[in-house]
Amino acid sequence: MFNEEDRSNNTVSNSNQKSSRFVSPRRIVAMTALLSVVFLVQPVAAQGVVCSASKLPQLIEGFFQLTTGLGLIGFVVVWQGDSLFEVFATNHEQKAKIKEHKRAALKALITLLVLGPLYTVAGSLMGLPLAECVDLAPW
Repeated sequence: MFNEEDRSNNTVSNSNQKSSRFVSPRRIVAMTALLSVVFLVQPVAAQGVVCSASKLPQLIEGFFQLTTGLGLIGFVVVWQGDSLFEVFATNHEQKAKIKEHKRAALKALITLLVLGPLYTVAGSLMGLPLAECVDLAPW
């Protein structure tokens, strides 16, 4: 009924499409910024609600300090693990991949440590309600 030529014309093959399991760092930063705008920036009418709540500002500050601390510990673990793997790497390709991974971890740490203070300073300059009563500097 069908010959080999018909089957080969009906098959779909897409070898140009890459399947990646990891999300690009730019997409992560964009999503983080978008979620920050959605969840952290509140309307002017809600300014009194956030700052007048008895424990909400301290709860937000504590959560930010906890997540920043965990991120810092994670960075140290990744950095030390990569350094250990670098000792046992046999070829230059493996060493290059490990160095690239260390660079990505360092960029993530810098982003983590800069976003909180940046939001605190820029938010207070722009008059954002959450920045008035919450200090997101991790130190």
